[in-house]
Amino acid sequence: MCELWLLCTLLVFALSGISNGSNIPCAVKSLVWGSGLEPNIVLPARYFFIQAVDNSGQNFTSSPGESTFQVKIVAPGEEFSRIWVQVLDRKDGSFVVRYRMYASYPNLQIDVQLQDKHVAKSPYTLTGPVYHENCECPEDDSAKWLERMHCPQSISQILRDLAFFQTIDPDKIVKEITKRFGQRQSLCHYTIKDNQVYIKTHGEHVGFRIFMDAILLSLTRKVKLPDVEFFVNLGDWPLEKRKPTEKLHPILSWCGSNETRDIVMPTYDLTESVLETMGRVSLDMISVQANTGPVWEDKNSTAFWRGRDSRRERLELVKLARKHPDLIDAAFTNFFFFKHNESLYGPLVKHVSFFDFFKYKYQINIDGTVAAYRLPYLLAGDSVVLKQDSVYYEHFYNDLKPWEHYVPFKRDLSDLLEKIQWVKNHDVEAKKIAKAGQEFARNSLMGDTIFCYYVKLFQEYANLQVGEPKIREGMELVEQPKDDLFPCTCHRKKVC
Repeated sequence: MCELWLLCTLLVFALSGISNGSNIPCAVKSLVWGSGLEPNIVLPARYFFIQAVDNSGQNFTSSPGESTFQVKIVAPGEEFSRIWVQVLDRKDGSFVVRYRMYASYPNLQIDVQLQDKHVAKSPYTLTGPVYHENCECPEDDSAKWLERMHCPQSISQILRDLAFFQTIDPDKIVKEITKRFGQRQSLCHYTIKDNQVYIKTHGEHVGFRIFMDAILLSLTRKVKLPDVEFFVNLGDWPLEKRKPTEKLHPILSWCGSNETRDIVMPTYDLTESVLETMGRVSLDMISVQANTGPVWEDKNSTAFWRGRDSRRERLELVKLARKHPDLIDAAFTNFFFFKHNESLYGPLVKHVSFFDFFKYKYQINIDGTVAAYRLPYLLAGDSVVLKQDSVYYEHFYNDLKPWEHYVPFKRDLSDLLEKIQWVKNHDVEAKKIAKAGQEFARNSLMGDTIFCYYVKLFQEYANLQVGEPKIREGMELVEQPKDDLFPCTCHRKKVC
């Protein structure tokens, strides 16, 4: 009897060892890839990926443990490397590693290890110079920069927006746009000349210029932009409401609509999240990937929404939720536009961390004053998005496909309950849509794609100009930020 007990005990330990061993990735077979391994791709926060692979060559589909991989990034020969590194577990067997450099270095070495063993082709050597975000060292050859950044040859939304304009005469638009919009709207008039940024503001509320200033300065530190002159709308609503048969003016806006002819850019919110990743923002496209909540099967099977009262349909959503609390959890965190009738809309609730949204399987995306700028982050999570049909759009909306990347519902919410019931009754299909939306966000809404979009936009816009962009009277130079603590030496000739 005693011998049988010992035999059983040894068998349990043996099986336990096999089980534990299968949960440890294989260092040699695991994969490491991404733009953060390329020295010439300069981003505010660089990033690359690790995919855990087992001994049989199968990818892990769940987390092997958030501390599985260790990453160290150093500048060889430097006593101290001013680099902040984060290894973020995406809970699907893959990890995203991001790092922000606070100084430039001749070379970098990236070690990716698993239990003291190098992973894939680690260590990776980035032969530089490797520049940090604040280093002003633009690539003079924009075609070379686009190739290094793996930018697409063309971007359909840009071509669609600019198709309304055969030519753009800088001298004419300065007079006409200023006269037409300058007194009633908040505009920034920019000229980029010899890769320097100049600005003149129009209107009273121009504080949002900080977002446009920031991306233009970041771009001109990296690549030589064409000489170009343009106007940016700082307000929420797109401005150019004339019909295509009428005389249109080129206005760059953060949001477009089916009823206007503005030229759309990535939103200020998404743009800032790229520039300030690992900086002053906590919500960005990378951090969301590591905070997607419980696994699909453990999420709350209720449709979720939080926000303020910036559109009437939001009022209807909250009323609908109060009638159907088994299907929808929706509440206001703030009232500003409408009167707060607590008997209709319930009490105000506390703000919820955006990452806690993903405790729920179903995310409701409903317009605010214009398009709801939270959509990129909702797509990047691990929940299925139910998106309201809308006349408004961001720069990437036309690449999204209903029933592939999200579940659509009518603008008046008349079929929302039906759509929620559908995702509840079709769990496998809903999970597949959630995954497709997540992959779209991971592939199309990251920092490098945002930089590509801006550069391609300015190039295509500049190609339509029939006159010389000028530094106009009243314009001021937007100066690059001083980096006295860690100045860099650019190895390229000065852009002229």
